[in-house]
Amino acid sequence: MEEQNINPAPSIHCESLSKSYGKVEALKNISFNVEKGEIFGIIGPDGAGKTTLFRILTTLLLADSGTAIVDGFDVVKDYREIRNRVGYMPGRFSLYQDLTVEENLNFFATVFNTSIAENYELIKDIYQQIEPFRTRRAGKLSGGMKQKLALSCALIHKPSVLFLDEPTTGVDPVSRKEFWGMLKKLKEQSITILVSTPYMDEASLCDRIALIQNGQFLKIDTPQNIIKQFENALLAVRSDSMSKLLKDLRENELTKNCFAFGDKHHVTIHNSQFTIHNLKVYLEQKGHANIEIEFIEPGIEDCFMELSQR
Repeated sequence: MEEQNINPAPSIHCESLSKSYGKVEALKNISFNVEKGEIFGIIGPDGAGKTTLFRILTTLLLADSGTAIVDGFDVVKDYREIRNRVGYMPGRFSLYQDLTVEENLNFFATVFNTSIAENYELIKDIYQQIEPFRTRRAGKLSGGMKQKLALSCALIHKPSVLFLDEPTTGVDPVSRKEFWGMLKKLKEQSITILVSTPYMDEASLCDRIALIQNGQFLKIDTPQNIIKQFENALLAVRSDSMSKLLKDLRENELTKNCFAFGDKHHVTIHNSQFTIHNLKVYLEQKGHANIEIEFIEPGIEDCFMELSQR
């Protein structure tokens, strides 16, 4: 008899989740799955609905409608069970500022009826970096060290699902890189990780991502597939008058979208007859000098901006 290939249940399953605050719709019929052992990123700007979604999934907030299952349990009916199984690191540092590093970690271990010693191997690589400062008060730590302490506290009870709400916001680039290295190691221990971030460059570090804006998912896929689905030609353009350049590019009939990206403007072209020469002539007629135009490959941020305009 042949064995049936049965896919395991997802770690997180959401169906038509909605949540409003008065007239503001924070979430609009959100549906998605996160597989076991996956790093799943929720990518979008501030106010897009990321924190509301995380609070619903960690049983801190009730949705207006829809259902959510986390690690096999309903977020409403089985909220006590879920709280024992998940780790949650909120966007703002929420540990006790007047307690030391070690006291904070001991407190969270006690809440979950465990100890630092019992699950030390799980947090070892992270905690060892702040252990020399275990007697320092949490409020006196640097941003990167606070981040490591908060992650250690979220992991001390050995959760099966880890929720990280904008964990690298306000953290220096070196600490951000270190943090994502830690997440890769946690994934190797079969922990499911749901992470939100406003930083588009962090999207490529996830297995799959959901691009979110105004409480709705624009696209769910791997970062690589989302980039492959970018349909139009993309240009990077600059001149000696960048503010005027943005206006003139947007007024050009060949332009589909144009957005400022650092020291250049990214321009999406939807006309097959387009040439760089024609665009340069157009900009020269508008009074621009030192014009630079080149075709470029899109990134996640370009894809996000493209999808958000549909």
